[in-house]
Amino acid sequence: MSHFDKPTYTVRRTRKKDIPHGLYTKDPVTGDSVFTREIEDNQMVVPKSGHHFPIGARERIARLVDENSFKEADAELRSADPLEFVDSAPYPARIKKYEKDSGLPEAVICGLGRIHGIPVSLAVMDFRFCGGTLGSAAGEKITRAIEAALGEKCPCIIFSTSGGARMQEGILSLMQMAKTSAALGRLAAAGIPYISVLTHPTTGGVSASYATLGDVILAEPGALIGFAGPRVIKDTTKQTLPPGFQTSEFLLKHGLVDQIVSRVELRDRIGDLLLALFVRRKNAAPAAPPA
Repeated sequence: MSHFDKPTYTVRRTRKKDIPHGLYTKDPVTGDSVFTREIEDNQMVVPKSGHHFPIGARERIARLVDENSFKEADAELRSADPLEFVDSAPYPARIKKYEKDSGLPEAVICGLGRIHGIPVSLAVMDFRFCGGTLGSAAGEKITRAIEAALGEKCPCIIFSTSGGARMQEGILSLMQMAKTSAALGRLAAAGIPYISVLTHPTTGGVSASYATLGDVILAEPGALIGFAGPRVIKDTTKQTLPPGFQTSEFLLKHGLVDQIVSRVELRDRIGDLLLALFVRRKNAAPAAPPA
């Protein structure tokens, strides 16, 4: 008989704690896992690497304009079905799905607001709605935003992100390129500044019209900007294309983009441009002669 009892060992099974879904987001640049909340608080920009994740139109507007200053316009405009287009589903059914998935009535949100106290007419595109494609309703809203700037005699700012013209509307979609460009011509003739901001991606008919007609063209870092895809351009031109030739950095180097600005600095940078292009010039203008 032993003098000591043999100890009894038990194995306690502990359940590994599940990490809540969405708590972390992987940074595509560094591969690090970053708190999603930290990225959201930084306007969907990774603080360490500066990588820009997509951001919704309403979230962008909320971070851009003065608090409670934005008044949305033309929210009731919706796309029609002029061609009775049917692909995998009828066009009206697809529009309803885009509305449900994105929470938006169209691919652009427009309205009047203020940035650092300066009145502006704003149009902000959202890629979540049908890839930010330019249809007749989106083109009409953007045209009205430009005309509102003309009527209010205030600067116009358009944020672009788009896959191009909306094929379900055919030529009516392509007409929006001419319509928006003509409206910008009238704005320029009146001496009212237009600031264009290119975000990822800005392609197709949008890049070939109002997106690249700004008095000042800004771009977010790493944005894809171009008309056609690299394969189409290579097959058409029979040329070997330089690496990164459709990035905002490449286009800045070659003169299409005036400045690359991080999203977290964009509000202040636009405020400075508005001050230089609009407020100071307006204050320096000679007074009209008495009647």
